[in-house]
Amino acid sequence: MPLPEVCVCYLLRQGAQGEEVLLGRKKFGLGMGNLVGPGGKIEPGETPERAIRREVAEETSIELGQVELVGELTYPFPFKPAWSQQSWVFVCREWRGDARESDELVPEWFPVADISTGRMWDDARFWVHDALAGRFVKATFEFGADLRTVSASDHPAFRISSPRLP
Repeated sequence: MPLPEVCVCYLLRQGAQGEEVLLGRKKFGLGMGNLVGPGGKIEPGETPERAIRREVAEETSIELGQVELVGELTYPFPFKPAWSQQSWVFVCREWRGDARESDELVPEWFPVADISTGRMWDDARFWVHDALAGRFVKATFEFGADLRTVSASDHPAFRISSPRLP
């Protein structure tokens, strides 16, 4: 059975102190309290690109311009299978509108060089900087019993061996 599909987009701009990325503090649901890129579920019959345009507009009031696919990530949660998902990751450098708080996210711009991946999902520390630099990332990140920590991955930066993933 295929995993549910989701999408996320990282908006990038030049700020006073270098490149900045738009993240949002998740207000409720899966990942509540984490810093995340805007995004969400892909509806039946919707393409990942169409879904990310809809989700970003709903969560930030921003209308995306050209987007670039920079990641395909798989997230098995063996201790809570309902959370397992396939994620499509985009970056965007052109848009219309200003980020506004929604019922899901409190948006804020962060310097890319200073992103605190400790406030994001645990897997972000392995791949997010590559994706923001436009390097395509394809990996699987399995979450452990605490549902917060990556317990196994096929990503080259992951140092802990796991017999369950290649």
